[in-house]
Amino acid sequence: MFAKPVPGRTTADGEGDVVVLLIGMRVNRFWAVHQWVPVMLSMIRMLRELERDPGRGLLEHVLLTASPRTYYVVQYWESKEKLYAYASSPEMFHHRVWGIVNGKERAGKVRGHVGLWHEAYVVPEGSYESIYFDMPAFGLAKAHGQVPVERRGRYARDRFAYRSEAGAGEKRAG
Repeated sequence: MFAKPVPGRTTADGEGDVVVLLIGMRVNRFWAVHQWVPVMLSMIRMLRELERDPGRGLLEHVLLTASPRTYYVVQYWESKEKLYAYASSPEMFHHRVWGIVNGKERAGKVRGHVGLWHEAYVVPEGSYESIYFDMPAFGLAKAHGQVPVERRGRYARDRFAYRSEAGAGEKRAG
């Protein structure tokens, strides 16, 4: 099913800090299909696990390809605490997968067929902005909601300067 574009200019309706996780894999040896396909399937399985339990904190994700070798997921989370909780929870699939990876590494059985990476960011309010033109909700807007651009400011500098009531209160109190 295709989402309909929202006419005109819109922006994300995020308030407060935004948590972004980039996580992916690089196929170092294409012929080692038996090594990289399970990694790719594990990534998909973890996303499905998170989709089934929205309380875990994943708000949105986008699967991307950087090259024929490199695949990654941009994830938007409710908080870094929920991201940490998922990553370290013994009952979640991620914990089991990393146990296997770490065990292979300790045993010297990692052969470099697949590269794994992640980068995590907590972006403070006032340090992000977005604009979408004739787009359905996407990325940050899909994670936090989509509003007409006028609600946050016509120009990027205005959207960067936007503060939610909670964010403005923190600035005054600090």
